[in-house]
Amino acid sequence: MEYRAKLTKEGANWLVEFPGCSGCQTFGSSKAEALRMGQEALEGWLEAHLSSGQVPPRPKAKRGVPISIHSALSTVLQLRWARAEQGLSQAAVAKRAGVSQQAIAKLEHPDGNPTLATIEKVAKALGLKLEVHLNAA
Repeated sequence: MEYRAKLTKEGANWLVEFPGCSGCQTFGSSKAEALRMGQEALEGWLEAHLSSGQVPPRPKAKRGVPISIHSALSTVLQLRWARAEQGLSQAAVAKRAGVSQQAIAKLEHPDGNPTLATIEKVAKALGLKLEVHLNAA
């Protein structure tokens, strides 16, 4: 999953901002450093929103530099968005998936480490299909 970053040269530094992610920005002394810092800032911003029970925004920007987020965070976001779109509580999803509400809470927390089996159960309960693709690095 990718978000798009706005990259701007400001004096000796590069500013990285993420449209739609209010307050998510960082600087780097080089373009490469700014992009690395941008990924770290974006992931931290998304994780903070998830940890506080908020629903982070989906990537919307069509232009800008693509910044990938790690697959575990991407999975958590997709499940959280699906639950929010369907207006379901964690308890309701848990009941559908045959797992505990605590399992859903852990799954939606950025530090959670659910099994693929749990992710698949929850995805199915939300009307989603889990597909795993491995690509060459």
